[in-house]
Amino acid sequence: MQKFFKLIVALLIPQIIGGIGAIFTVSAIPSWYSTLNKPFLNPPNYIFGPVWTILYLMMGISFFLIWQKGFAKKTGGFFMIQLFLNGIWSFLFFGLQSPLLALIDIILLIIFLALTIFYFFQNNRLASFLLIPYFLWITFASYLNLMIYILN
Repeated sequence: MQKFFKLIVALLIPQIIGGIGAIFTVSAIPSWYSTLNKPFLNPPNYIFGPVWTILYLMMGISFFLIWQKGFAKKTGGFFMIQLFLNGIWSFLFFGLQSPLLALIDIILLIIFLALTIFYFFQNNRLASFLLIPYFLWITFASYLNLMIYILN
């Protein structure tokens, strides 16, 4: 039962963070965001929801694998810091309408996510591999963020 509880909590935490971020995103998409100049490689808006849902699911599974095994405070701390940085990005970019603050945040996110992957790898390789698509997406998102800042 404890294992099942950990799995549910580990899956819910990233989804909740994503849901909080969506509060700021949904209202800004048809208004402020639609007026921005976007880079050539900017995906259509309908891509982001499904991609993030899958990435948050993979984050949750990754966290569960680490939590189940028992992890050092540093390992869990890096995961929570990167998740916090992920969550506030939407507030900074869409809520405050500040691509610059969001860019600073996403650079920090990349750093803490890399540290998370590194420490997860030492504890559970599958847990670290599950975060690689997220890392690649965040890297791509940082490009989009930078270009939106430059173009606007």
